[in-house]
Amino acid sequence: MDFGLTLYFFTWLILTIVALTISFRLHHKLTIFTLDYLKFISTPWKLITFLIAISGMTLIAPYTGDPTWDYVDAIFMSLLTWYSAPWVIGTFYHSILKKVPLLHTYVALCYWLFSVSWSYDLYILVRDGIYPATWWSNLMLSSVLYICAGLMWNLEVWPNHGMKFGFMRDDWPKKLANSNVIKIFWFALPFMILVAALILSFVVPIPFLSD
Repeated sequence: MDFGLTLYFFTWLILTIVALTISFRLHHKLTIFTLDYLKFISTPWKLITFLIAISGMTLIAPYTGDPTWDYVDAIFMSLLTWYSAPWVIGTFYHSILKKVPLLHTYVALCYWLFSVSWSYDLYILVRDGIYPATWWSNLMLSSVLYICAGLMWNLEVWPNHGMKFGFMRDDWPKKLANSNVIKIFWFALPFMILVAALILSFVVPIPFLSD
């Protein structure tokens, strides 16, 4: 690796270790580690869409022409996205409203970057012995997918309020009972179409995505 990439690697490695240390010390305060959050991300429609997404990401890997995209990173990046994206997006929202401590925002930022980029970079570095030249393009594309996932898996239908994002509730991430799955589907559809188009663009070039 050249000096720039070496510096970047050790910088994010230190940032990740710090985030994990904070997570360990504050695990009782970080809602991502609560049973309520696990229930929130494990509702049937979220699990079904997750299984569709991870299957698509994994099965398409050999046909993309990208040697850094294989079954292994497709699976672990999908799992990290499902587990962390709804919480990260919600934490960013609460951070803007100054409802969470700055340390929580720092942890969320590191979880996002580790899920979409740093875990991928580390895997390719260990697998191939070189830092992936695609680290930046992967960071950009994966971040779009990550944000879409985080928003989509926060969709809810509130009684007497219509469609909202779960992280807008004061008691988030507790699961909202009796959410209208059919109505959620129509609002989730644009996110699913965008994600599918981005993934398929690696196999079937789409003019406005491949220019």
